[in-house]
Amino acid sequence: MNTVIASPYPYQLPPRDSGARVALVVIDRQRDIIEPGGFGAVLGNQVELLQKIVPTVAGLLKTFRELRLPVIHTREGHRPDLSDCPPAKRSRGDSALHIGDPGPMGRILVLGEPGNDF
Repeated sequence: MNTVIASPYPYQLPPRDSGARVALVVIDRQRDIIEPGGFGAVLGNQVELLQKIVPTVAGLLKTFRELRLPVIHTREGHRPDLSDCPPAKRSRGDSALHIGDPGPMGRILVLGEPGNDF
């Protein structure tokens, strides 16, 4: 039996032969969301708090990869021409930068830009 060290108690992964299916889903951990100067910071999020989870996620990734279990990453990212970003979403908020604007890590939340990388 494989155990993930967790709080408030360790989590027992189901045995492979149990028929249970398990995967790790990592959501929105791209640089634009959790690093200073990125879109998350521009929105007023305290990204220092978000960064605290990075070592825990790295440990989970290591465990799941060692066990050859599925890992699924999601991230918000838009085409360079923003054809997949609704205008209302792009103009939303009262921040200095919006989706597609140039930022410290390239264009905000645009696929292929450094800030959209993990």
